[in-house]
Amino acid sequence: MRKSITIVLLCAGYFALNAQTLYTPRNIARTFQKGTRDISGKPGKNYWQNRARYAISVTANPPNRNITGTEEITYTNNSPDTLKSLVFKLILNVHQPGAVRQSPASPEYLTSGIHIDSYSENGKSKKWTVNGPVTADRVGLMKPLAPHDSVKLSIGWHYDVSVESGREGAIDSTTFFLAYFYPRVAVYDDSNGWDRTAFTDAQEFYNDFNDYTFQVTVPKNYIVWATGDLLNTTEVLQATYAKRLNDSFTSDEIIPIATAKEVLAKGVTTQKDFNTWKWKANNVPDVTVAISNRYAWDAGSVIVDQSTKRRASVQSAYDDAAQDFHQMVSFGKHALDWFSSKWPGVPYPYQKNTIVQGYADMEYPMMVNDSHQQDPNFARFVAEHEIAHTWFPFYMGINENRYGFMDEGWATTLEYLIGTADVGKERADQLFKGFRVSNWTNDPSAEQDIPIITPGNILSGVALGNNQYGKAALGYLAMKDLLGDDMFKKCLHEFMNRWNGKHPLPWDMFNTFNNVSGKDLNWFWSNWYFSNDYIDLSIQSVTSSSKEITITISNIGGYPAPVNVLLTYDDGSKEILHQTPGIWMTNPKQSVVKVSTKKKVQSVILDGEIFMDANKKNNEWKAK
Repeated sequence: MRKSITIVLLCAGYFALNAQTLYTPRNIARTFQKGTRDISGKPGKNYWQNRARYAISVTANPPNRNITGTEEITYTNNSPDTLKSLVFKLILNVHQPGAVRQSPASPEYLTSGIHIDSYSENGKSKKWTVNGPVTADRVGLMKPLAPHDSVKLSIGWHYDVSVESGREGAIDSTTFFLAYFYPRVAVYDDSNGWDRTAFTDAQEFYNDFNDYTFQVTVPKNYIVWATGDLLNTTEVLQATYAKRLNDSFTSDEIIPIATAKEVLAKGVTTQKDFNTWKWKANNVPDVTVAISNRYAWDAGSVIVDQSTKRRASVQSAYDDAAQDFHQMVSFGKHALDWFSSKWPGVPYPYQKNTIVQGYADMEYPMMVNDSHQQDPNFARFVAEHEIAHTWFPFYMGINENRYGFMDEGWATTLEYLIGTADVGKERADQLFKGFRVSNWTNDPSAEQDIPIITPGNILSGVALGNNQYGKAALGYLAMKDLLGDDMFKKCLHEFMNRWNGKHPLPWDMFNTFNNVSGKDLNWFWSNWYFSNDYIDLSIQSVTSSSKEITITISNIGGYPAPVNVLLTYDDGSKEILHQTPGIWMTNPKQSVVKVSTKKKVQSVILDGEIFMDANKKNNEWKAK
């Protein structure tokens, strides 16, 4: 992949502002030409996106694993195009034998997938036959959907929850986590048209921002947790537990809404044969549901916006034997407070977050499905990463299927920053290097150095994982080091302000940072996100005079990484000179560091800290 090409854009000032242009695929270049996106990084004057209203009803009756559902979708076409068909995501078909997957499936994972029982368009029934084990299926419209028009769809379906629980499935025989559980209209956007990306259990989120009302019918003594607001608390909970839940919304304390003993005593919910729990969530990209007749339930709240004193609820649902989950509401409150006030420093945008004990270590809007950890510190670490995803991709609407580095990379960055506050820099550095960087640094195989900008939907294995997590996060942290905290946060906030509730692309992010900082940062973006480079610095030479020391550093790997230059003098004194990535701006291969001193230098060491060097043998110089 080339590092840069020249794209002709309909903006006379573009090349004056950007001496080095970034590689831009043809479909992305057309968004600038059409005016849906602007080279400043802002949404263009012609920007649009589609949305829908979903009214969903599902019924679960554990231990029977069959889930039945109906939905009405009002889908609005805000695009300038007439749509002759719709594409639906049927993600649960990934469980079908023969489905495309990234890894082998066990018999407990396999099911018959999702079955469409009925389908109608504007009240007219139509047969919908799903063609094979596909997770994205095209359905022709009886009447083409004109720009700014809407269509009303009615769908009935059923599926079996998989025995093996991952991102969704049966956590145990009476505890289910329902994700991707409803047919949904795929994203139709200005850069790719319909999103037909196959869900292979490696991809994650790319959805429109929709409004949801949904209800979940379960037997008595089953509790339901879900995205959004519970609308009928007193209809489904006995008075004592309804009051506890209501009290928790304004409490700084952690309140046991229902202990495991109380749940097992079968007196928490209304004692009708079945209870229907009703929920509402507006302007969110997805909804998920958890149900159990044995999980304990804790809750509390925390102020997430100091200017308005707005609170968000933090809840947890868990097996009482999982000791780490007894602290999970506390972990969640800390995360919401820290992320809202520190980094990214944007108030938590939702009214609630519920952390459910499962097996996925996976995020959803207002929901987390996390596994039990023996080490509570690691449990907090995992929960913080998943909660960080609230801002990326949910608040920002990122196409995680193609550009996962825009959400996993940012969540990993936030994970490191909050970890530094939690356990100190030294321990956070150790964890970050061991968990996020070392495999990439110590493995010289070709797939490790595939450019980050490569669409994730065509990658797998280490190439996908490293690009989305460690490599991308190091790039953001390097940019933070280059710009300084204040300017970096200003750029980040403006990017989030421009694109929350929309669908930003990487070029929107890069261009926003350029625009807001007033700097041409394309030299950095090109090296870090568009190249095959890696981190490998070396000391080329050290020379001394009576007044200064000159240290010449070679950038063998090519990445513009920050580095500390550690000097030890002949009198035993030491000095640390921090070098930002700016030292590579004019010459990406070599930099010279000069130190004004009359002392004689005994040794020089390059220390990148979390920016781990691929070859440390050439990072040290000693005087002869």
